[in-house]
Amino acid sequence: MDLLQGTLDMLVLRTLLLGPLHGYGIAKAIRATSNEALDIEFGSLYPALKRLELKGWIASQWEVSELNRRAKFYKLTPVGRKQLSEEHSKWAQFARAVGLIMGPAPEES
Repeated sequence: MDLLQGTLDMLVLRTLLLGPLHGYGIAKAIRATSNEALDIEFGSLYPALKRLELKGWIASQWEVSELNRRAKFYKLTPVGRKQLSEEHSKWAQFARAVGLIMGPAPEES
């Protein structure tokens, strides 16, 4: 499933609300939480992580992963938490508006 522009940032912030994760862990969590509907490509994820870090919404540090390898772990910052709240409100408004337009599923003819 393709993501709307800007949605990946919101999903990453929401995923990091649960606690620090490395890139692979973020992608895996988004996939699992979406019941396998969203498969985030690393070519999209890592630029998003860099962008979010430059905005100050997430912070990173090198740690040892569960596989005993060095990995960069990302965590939500207080500014990122505030941004997530704003993004959630915008998303809820957007989903309501699209729901009004789409209405119930049309019957097949």
